[in-house]
Amino acid sequence: MIHNISIDLETYSSVPIAKAGLYKYAQSPDFEILLFAYSLDDGPVSVIDLTQTQSKLPSTIVSMLWDPAYIKHAYNAAFEWYCLSRYLGATLPLDQWRDTMLHALYCGYPGSLEAAGKALGLPDDRRKLTTGKALIKTFCTPRIPTDRDPRVRVLPVDEPEKWNLFKAYNAQDVVTEMEIERKLSAWPVPGDVQQQWVQDQHINARGVALDMGLVRGALDCNSEIADRLIEEAQTLTGLDNPNSTAQLIAWLHNQGYDVSSLRKDDVTDLLAMDGLDDDTRRALEIRQDLSRTSTKKYNAMETAVGDDGRIRGTLQFYGANRTGRWAGRLLQVQNLPRTYLHGAELDQARNWVMERNTCAIDMLLGPVPDVLSQLIRTALIPSPGHVFVDADFSAIEARVIAWLAGEEWVLKVFRTHGKIYEACASQMFGVPIDRIKKGNPEYALRQKGKVATLALGYQGSTGALINMGALRMGIPEEDLPDIVQRWRASNKRIVDFWYAVEAAALDTIKTCRCNAVRGIVFQMEGDLDRRFLTITLHSGRKLFYAEPSLTLNRFGRESIQYMGVNQTSRKWEPMETYGGKLVENIVQATARDCLAVNITRLENAGYPVVFHVHDEVILDVETADPDAVLGDVCKIMSQPIDWAPGLPLSADGWTGHYYTKD
Repeated sequence: MIHNISIDLETYSSVPIAKAGLYKYAQSPDFEILLFAYSLDDGPVSVIDLTQTQSKLPSTIVSMLWDPAYIKHAYNAAFEWYCLSRYLGATLPLDQWRDTMLHALYCGYPGSLEAAGKALGLPDDRRKLTTGKALIKTFCTPRIPTDRDPRVRVLPVDEPEKWNLFKAYNAQDVVTEMEIERKLSAWPVPGDVQQQWVQDQHINARGVALDMGLVRGALDCNSEIADRLIEEAQTLTGLDNPNSTAQLIAWLHNQGYDVSSLRKDDVTDLLAMDGLDDDTRRALEIRQDLSRTSTKKYNAMETAVGDDGRIRGTLQFYGANRTGRWAGRLLQVQNLPRTYLHGAELDQARNWVMERNTCAIDMLLGPVPDVLSQLIRTALIPSPGHVFVDADFSAIEARVIAWLAGEEWVLKVFRTHGKIYEACASQMFGVPIDRIKKGNPEYALRQKGKVATLALGYQGSTGALINMGALRMGIPEEDLPDIVQRWRASNKRIVDFWYAVEAAALDTIKTCRCNAVRGIVFQMEGDLDRRFLTITLHSGRKLFYAEPSLTLNRFGRESIQYMGVNQTSRKWEPMETYGGKLVENIVQATARDCLAVNITRLENAGYPVVFHVHDEVILDVETADPDAVLGDVCKIMSQPIDWAPGLPLSADGWTGHYYTKD
C-alpha cells in the first residue's frame, strides 16, 4: 500500500540561502533542522521540535523517509530532500519525492507558496501567516550583535512565545501545501516530467567547477578600475558621487540634455545621439562601464562556490511558467554576457586578469569592465582532468515551427544543406540561392533573411525586426515593412498556423468543444471553481492557461484572456494573448521537450550534464579524445524523437577547458 507524507522544514544556517543557494546553505557547519512538520495520509499535522536537548527524528519517521511505500511531498521539495539528506548523513532516494511547487508551476500558477495559495483562492487561514517572514528572520538567520545585545542568534528559549507561534506557522505550511495538492489533483504532473525533475536535481547537485583564480582576479581588477573611473568622473563632472543616478541626471540637465532616467537602454540611446559633447559622452561611457553586471556575477560565484570549488543549484526546473523551460538561479546561466574574444586572445585575457594586469588589458584588449564581462562565462570550467563538451541544437525553433506548421520548403532546407538564412532570402526575393554567397551583391540579402527568420515566426512585424537588431545590422527602417510582407508570403503555412491556433483557442473557450490543429489539442478542463484552457503538445505534456475568457483587444477585436504572472509586475493578473503568442509558447515548449529527451539520452549514455542553456548542453567529460565524444553527442542529439516523426534535428558544438560562446 502506498502512503503519502507531506513535510515542511524550518532550518538555521549562517549562510544566506538567497545569495549562496541551497547546497552551500545546507553544507554550512552550523546548519541544523529546527522543526519537522508532517502529515501522514492527509491526517492532522504534527510538529517535531529538533531544538530540544538530544532531540532527533523518531526512528519511525526515518524509516518512512527511506521507504518507497511512503511518497514524500513538499513545496520546493529539493530543499527538504537535500536538508534531510544532510541531517541523516546519506542521500535519500529522489524518486520517492514529489514537489508541490512543480505541480503548481505545471498548472500555470506562481512558484511561491504564498502566491500560489492566493491564486488558487485559499482563505487567509490557509495561507502563510503574515508573521512568517518575521519569525524566519528571528529564528532561522544570524543576527548582528550589538553592545546591548551580543547574541549572534536567537534561540527558542529566548523567545518562547514566538517559538510556539513559529511551530504553528510551520504546521500551517503543511496544511497549505496539502490543500494546493488537493485543488490540483485532477491535473497530476505527468510521469515523464516527474522523472525530468528527478534528473534535474541530480544535475543541480552535481554542480559545475569554477575557476576561482579567475574570479578573484576579476574582482580585484574590477575594484581597481572602478576606483579609477569614479575618480575620473568626479574630475569630469565635479560631482561628489557620479555613480548616483540623481546627481548624474542633474548634471546632464545642466549640460543641456533632457534626461529622466539612466537605465541601460537609456544610456545606450544617449551615446548613439549625434552631436554629443566630449565630456557628456565620457561621463556616460563611465556610467555604462560602472553599471556592467560583471561584478555582481563574480560576487555571486564567490558567494555560492562550495568548499570543493563547485557551484550547485544553477538551474530552476520549470522556471518559465508558461512553457516549462528551465530558468537560471544564482549565476543566471541562461543570461550570461556574450564573449567576443576568442582563441589565443581569450587565453591571454584570462591570464592578465589572474595577474591583475589591468594596464595590459586596457591597452591591448579594450576597457577592463567590458573584458571582465566577456570573461564571466570562462569562469565555468570542467573538473580536473576533464574537458567541456558543448553541443546545441541548430536553429531549433525555426525547425520546430516549420514542422508544426507543415512548412515543407523550410523542412527540406533543414533536411539538406541547412542554410536557412540564405534559403529564406532566396524565397523572399526570388533570387537563386547559389547567388547568395560572399563576393556577390546578392549576399546582402542574407542579413534580411536572417533577421526575418529570427524575428517573424510569432506574428511579429517591424517592431520585432527592430528588437532583433535589424537597424544595427544596417537594414534601413523603410525596408522593414517589405521584409515582413515578403517573409509572410514565403511562409504561408506558418502564417496559417497562427490563425488556426487562435481560432481553435477562441472556439474552445466559447463552446468548450475540443479542437485540434495539426496534432495540437485544445480543451477546456475543470469546473466553475477552476477552469483551464489546456494545449496538449505532441509530447503529451500540457500547457495551462488558468481562468480563460474572451475580451476585446486594443484593436477592438475579440481576444483571449487568462490569469498569469505578469513578468514585469510579478503579480497574478489578467493577461492577453493571441495566435502568434500561443504559437510561440507551443514552439518553445516543444523545443524544451526535445532538450529534455536528449538530456536523458546523454545521461544514459554516460555523458554527465553540468548545466544547460536554452538549447545547449554542457558536459563534463573525462576523455582523451574529446572530438570523438563531441561527434557522438551531436549524433545522439540529432536522432529522431518518437513523438516528433519527421522533425529534422541537428546539433553542433565544441570542446574546451572553459565555457565560452563558440
